Amino acid sequence: MAAPIPPNRCSESEILPSRARLYWEICIVLALSLGQSAIYSGLSLLRRALDEVPLGQQQTQLNPTRDAAAIWDAVYRVLDIFFDLAIVALVVYLLWKPGANALRKMGLDFTHFGGDAGRGALLLVIIGVPGLGLYALGRVLGFTVNVVASPVDAAWWTVPLLVLSAVRAALYEEVILLGYLFTRLRQLGWGTWSIILSVAALRGAYHSYQGLGAVFGNFVMGVVFGWCYQRWGRVMPLVIAHTLLDVVAFVGYPLAVALWPAVFGVVAAA
Repeated sequence: MAAPIPPNRCSESEILPSRARLYWEICIVLALSLGQSAIYSGLSLLRRALDEVPLGQQQTQLNPTRDAAAIWDAVYRVLDIFFDLAIVALVVYLLWKPGANALRKMGLDFTHFGGDAGRGALLLVIIGVPGLGLYALGRVLGFTVNVVASPVDAAWWTVPLLVLSAVRAALYEEVILLGYLFTRLRQLGWGTWSIILSVAALRGAYHSYQGLGAVFGNFVMGVVFGWCYQRWGRVMPLVIAHTLLDVVAFVGYPLAVALWPAVFGVVAAA
């Protein structure tokens, strides 16, 4: 007589939702996160293009002040970080299966931290230096919006919040784009390069509010990150690289303004 199947054990086909359910799940997750950002970002680019002020003379802020009072500004920023990370927790929860750790499966753990940190630092150089050059070129040629990465006159306590914001952005984007979307699109039968290019296009789309240079630059970054994730099978190096990129951009912005005001300086109001 065959042994009964334990109630917590089932086949992969029984665990995996139907194709229609997976597509609906992806649409809902994107509507709550990066897909929503892509739509608003595209509309922002359209409005900027229709504005009488040239694109190169416009600006946007990445970490705007939320309140004039310092304590409330900090509270609101921490809450923003918390609620974005709740979306990250949601997609990890959706991928979690009995007996399979979703974080370990996507490679978001500290089991290979030394190697992950080395790869992340290498990507910082490969992506960061050309990305900075592309941004500067876009500013000079007038097809990139001036991006104010952080307050120029920031107080000391602003720096820890900027670092937290960098970690938030890295987890929010890389876990959703790589850990979640790559998994779900593979389960739907998409090919490797179809996934890499589609996810890279989404990355470029939700950065379009910064101008055409940002769209191209982030698309290329998405292709590189997607290829690396496909090859390494770990999202941690990409999270580390993204965090380092944003920390340099956020914390180093006041210095960049001081050294190259024509490229990074705040655009004067008309």
